[in-house]
Amino acid sequence: MDDGRRPPLPRKPLRLWPGVLAAALLCLFRFVVPFVWPETMIFGILGGAICSLAIIVWWALLSRAPGLERWGTLGLMVITLFATRPLLHESLAQAGQGILFFVYAVPALVLGLVAGAMAGRRLSTGGRRATMVATILIASGVWILLRTGGVSGSGASDFAWRWSPTPEERLLAAADEDMARVSPTPPEGVAGADWPGFRGPHRNGIIRGVRVKTDWSASPPVELWRRPVGPGWSSFAVYGDLFYTQEQRGGDEVVAAYRLASGEPVWRHSDSARFWEANGGAGPRATPTVSNGRVYTFGATGIVNALDAADGTLLWSRSAAADTGAEAPFWGFSSSPLLVGDIVVISADDALVAYELASGDPRWFGPRPVGSESYSSPHLATIDGIEQILLISGAGAVGVAPADGTLLWQHPWPGSPIVQPALTADGDVLITIPGASGSLGMRRIGVAYASGRWSIEERWTSNRLKPFFNDFVIHKGHVYGFDGGILACIDIEDGTRQWKGGRYGHGQLVLLADQDVLLVLSERGELALVGATPDEFTELGRFPAIESKTWNHPALVGDILLVRNAQEMAAFRLALE
Repeated sequence: MDDGRRPPLPRKPLRLWPGVLAAALLCLFRFVVPFVWPETMIFGILGGAICSLAIIVWWALLSRAPGLERWGTLGLMVITLFATRPLLHESLAQAGQGILFFVYAVPALVLGLVAGAMAGRRLSTGGRRATMVATILIASGVWILLRTGGVSGSGASDFAWRWSPTPEERLLAAADEDMARVSPTPPEGVAGADWPGFRGPHRNGIIRGVRVKTDWSASPPVELWRRPVGPGWSSFAVYGDLFYTQEQRGGDEVVAAYRLASGEPVWRHSDSARFWEANGGAGPRATPTVSNGRVYTFGATGIVNALDAADGTLLWSRSAAADTGAEAPFWGFSSSPLLVGDIVVISADDALVAYELASGDPRWFGPRPVGSESYSSPHLATIDGIEQILLISGAGAVGVAPADGTLLWQHPWPGSPIVQPALTADGDVLITIPGASGSLGMRRIGVAYASGRWSIEERWTSNRLKPFFNDFVIHKGHVYGFDGGILACIDIEDGTRQWKGGRYGHGQLVLLADQDVLLVLSERGELALVGATPDEFTELGRFPAIESKTWNHPALVGDILLVRNAQEMAAFRLALE
């Protein structure tokens, strides 16, 4: 009998196409585009966030899923996201990477949501819900199985399986065999081997008196040796036939000496200290300074050492962190020691301190500007005939007197500086301070002394060259450096860009001034020769040198080029003209 009641209408199928479209766009913006153009990573992250939000809106309002299923699924995503956090590997759980975890995990979760909806679209209600729960749990739980070796300059994480050994662990496993070859002997003189520390003799990355053959197809770099090295972002100092660098080996922060000709270890000095943070990894950041038979080092935890260059004997040691009251910034203490007369000067974050070379006793403490973290190194300069130490601090640029650390002048430009200042031919100062709102880029300031007073004038500020942690060079009225992950040239007179080209990531470079050539070490460990001329970008040659993320500065002594990263180092002989 017909009781007059209508049978219930069949539920409409899920509306999947908006979610599928948003998921496809998410994959394009978040993964494909940054892979092809790494410098667009920040835009990929932003695009991925917008697409992730679009998927959530689709599921909540447009998917036609039952209300319990819609809100229950979104609730499950939130629960699994936060439940996963305590189980993550420490490299993903640390503060900085914790943010990146959400940057990666949220897109993965919403992609899991779309995948589950598609896979279960023809199943029963119970089957569809079970499928979606499974895909969400997998998308969240996979992060428990991963670790990261840090991030690239563009912000991409270096993921690996949690249980896979790190390069440092592999190095430590072979440490006994490696140490058996150590035999302390005095350095032997090598003509032209003069690289006292960070960025060369004048801390400006400029090399004179060397001309190399630029046709690398006919005369490529010749590998002399290659060996694993402990993690760290230190570069090299060279004295005679020895070179010096810093590295991390387990719980020890190490200053090591190696043979320039063979790469064989000669001596190591170890301090019981370890610095590690998830973005940059473990190890010291600063480069040793060598002079008059001594090596001066500054570790990432604040240890200042003076060592005998021949055998590594400890001559004196201080804790700059304790002496200045400074706390290690997020990336660790990174200042490379600067020798001025009979003192060695370091920057413990923004706090300049000078130690006597002979005894290690503090000579003076400089002004400590109030600002954000600083990773730049002190820089010796003479302006208007007055010798001074420049420092790009978190509050801006300052000049102090080497004799007693008295503040001579300051120019406010807050940020988180990393790279070195540079002097123009007519005595102006170029500074770059990334990280502060509206100040990303480069600035030229005029610094002058007259009638007993210092005056500062801003010449120009340009966003056409924006070094992050990649130092720049000045050559014949132009500035060459990295604008993000791409090489660029600007006019020193007004900051206008002359050219931009060559995708080398966040690498480093030195200038062969005698032949107008840049020697570039890319972030991926490739060497390149680029013309240092303002007319156009010209790559003259490219050569694979080392593998993995490479942020360390190269060093060139005579015809021998030293390169390293956090995993390996190598020496190449360059054919000279």
